[in-house]
Amino acid sequence: MGAWLAVLSLALVSFAVAAFMLRLPKEGFAVFGAVLLFGLVGYAWQGSPDQPGSPKQPDIAIDQQSGDEMVTARRQLFDESAPKPDYLVLSDGFARRGKFDDAAGLLRQGLNDNPGHLEGWLALGMALTGHADGFVTPAAFYAYGKARAIDPTNPGADFFLGFSFLQTGQVRAARDTWAGLLERSPPDAPWREEIEARVARLDQMIANAPMLQ
Repeated sequence: MGAWLAVLSLALVSFAVAAFMLRLPKEGFAVFGAVLLFGLVGYAWQGSPDQPGSPKQPDIAIDQQSGDEMVTARRQLFDESAPKPDYLVLSDGFARRGKFDDAAGLLRQGLNDNPGHLEGWLALGMALTGHADGFVTPAAFYAYGKARAIDPTNPGADFFLGFSFLQTGQVRAARDTWAGLLERSPPDAPWREEIEARVARLDQMIANAPMLQ
């Protein structure tokens, strides 16, 4: 409980500094508060603020939930009736249990023999990001790029890349990633309306928050 109070206090101090010392305009108060809220939600999802700083057994329940969501979201982009290679099935099992490093190792081995496997590269990017607590590492960025190069019409790489950027507070990077996805998407793409709405919200956030420009 004490750690949570410290996190909330830090958020309030950050808001006060932006509002009064950096002279954040009043119209930007709500937007900056939303950015802080994104950060707190992401910390609550990925972190464990009530745990001591010393090494401890990770919270498997949290890791497993995020891994389940990650695998389920990715699989929705592909035909579930199509057979999947064994290495992808095995890596998904590790990812669902929050063992992202093991999942990434299996994916690397499988992709050595299947370098053109779109879903494998996408899964690798997501596993590497999960292993880094939501941050996009250079290796993850490379994996997403490989997935995009294999099939530029598949929205998975840029959608999940943009989501990871936003989750870690990189608002402009998320906006630019999703805007790039829109440029490559056909007018009748089923995901276009949702991505357009996300970009519009981020544009408004950036316009009203000087620190994001």
